[in-house]
Amino acid sequence: MSSFQIEGGRRLSGSITPQGAKNEALQVICAVLLTPKTVTISNLPDILDVNNLINLLGDMGVDIKRESAHSCTFTADKINMDYLQSEDFYRKSAALRGSVMIVGPLVARFGRAIIPKPGGDKIGRRRLDTHFIGIQKLGAEFHYDPVAKRYEIEAKKLTGCYMLLDEASVTGTANILMAAVMAEGTTTIYNAACEPYLQQLCKMLNAMGANISGVGSNLLVIEGVSKLNGCDHRILPDMIEVGSFIGMAAMTASEITIKDVAYHELGIIPDSFRRLGIQLEQRGDDIFIPHQKNYTIESFIDGSIMTIADAPWPGLTPDLLSVFLVIATKAKGSVLIHQKMFESRLFFVDKLIDMGAQIILCDPHRATVIGQGNHLHLRASTMSSPDIRAGIALLIAAMAAEGTSIIHNIDQIDRGYQDIEKRLNALGANIKRI
Repeated sequence: MSSFQIEGGRRLSGSITPQGAKNEALQVICAVLLTPKTVTISNLPDILDVNNLINLLGDMGVDIKRESAHSCTFTADKINMDYLQSEDFYRKSAALRGSVMIVGPLVARFGRAIIPKPGGDKIGRRRLDTHFIGIQKLGAEFHYDPVAKRYEIEAKKLTGCYMLLDEASVTGTANILMAAVMAEGTTTIYNAACEPYLQQLCKMLNAMGANISGVGSNLLVIEGVSKLNGCDHRILPDMIEVGSFIGMAAMTASEITIKDVAYHELGIIPDSFRRLGIQLEQRGDDIFIPHQKNYTIESFIDGSIMTIADAPWPGLTPDLLSVFLVIATKAKGSVLIHQKMFESRLFFVDKLIDMGAQIILCDPHRATVIGQGNHLHLRASTMSSPDIRAGIALLIAAMAAEGTSIIHNIDQIDRGYQDIEKRLNALGANIKRI
């Protein structure tokens, strides 16, 4: 298992371009199963989770041609449904949480699907009820085998209906949406997720011949069609990587430009960084972060302590809470970080405390950060990455620390960040893979 060795205290300079969005890629790759026609997807991130999903589809019988490291054509005209019964499928799909989104397309097109309990980050319980209840309402039947730990889904016919989702789950909305596009009649999904990546999936499906209206809102209306065609689709830049680079620049007092960020798709993210006192400016479709000796956390208008909390889009994405937490340690002032969705995502703060940060973990969902500004001199440390987002937060902390740090279990970081050490070293970092 690989580790990172990071020499801290180095300033970055230059420009960096974010990779394609991981979360969008997992959705649109699953959508190729809806048609026997060829689909071309570009700006794919070359990361573990995405490559593992592509390989899984190849094992299922999808003809895949790599046009480049970031572009693929998919032709799902010869799907081997028997492969879903195999031990190889069980093992590979169980290790990848994004594999759950093959259920909607397979049930829509073939009337059945099998999926084990999926894996992914160990950040708390991530239930699948929203996925399954929504697809059940369309007419599918679910059976859970507790011995094999897998779900078996069948549907002789899918019929459109009205549904109110119990939570605005992004992957749940995507899965239901992909089942509904080929259901008979009209499906209305209220309290649907409306993240830019979900909007991108809708645009892709409409380009394939689907009939989805309400894109960008939490009320989607889908008129079912009997078949879908191929299309060309380009993935958005990864907003989580954009936010991670802003955090790195702030923590290391660096001046960098983040290129081609799709600024108008970032929502509240830039202003959320500004609330922590970080200067950034839009230059065309780029973000420029100037060198800052220090940054000060704002307070609310009434003078009370700032709270940074995640929320369904257009609120702040939970995937950036770990980055906000680590950069708050070097700000002036205090902030409450409230991670509402996952009960284990803040447990990496003990590693930051060991490095010298002043953080009070209030409970599994809340942490109070007492920012020390330039009085904070983070100590180098040896630590392990528990999940993708905590991993990048620890990398940011190590880059700002005095001395040389080691981060183990960096496979977690590789799942979401493409060639991260090479790209950061090009800006002046000193990160070695060992």
